[in-house]
Amino acid sequence: MKPINDRVVVKAAPAEEKTAGGIIIPDTVKEKPQKGEIVAVGPGKDDVKMTVKKGDTVLYGKYAGQEISYKGEEYLIMREDDILVII
Repeated sequence: MKPINDRVVVKAAPAEEKTAGGIIIPDTVKEKPQKGEIVAVGPGKDDVKMTVKKGDTVLYGKYAGQEISYKGEEYLIMREDDILVII
């Protein structure tokens, strides 16, 4: 996959299975992960270079990105502006 313009492809981290206290979280109440790893980066837009690079771990907004399935894996495609911080 090669995103265009200022878009990135993110592989979301798995949802938490347990709380800090050891309580198992059922699938029906698991929150959508807001952390993931960049797997592909577009070239940028209007001569503005991309800040993130492949392999970066990032935090993004709760409702950011478009979910897609590619070769049996789940990914998010989002604009670089939707990324809040590089960890």
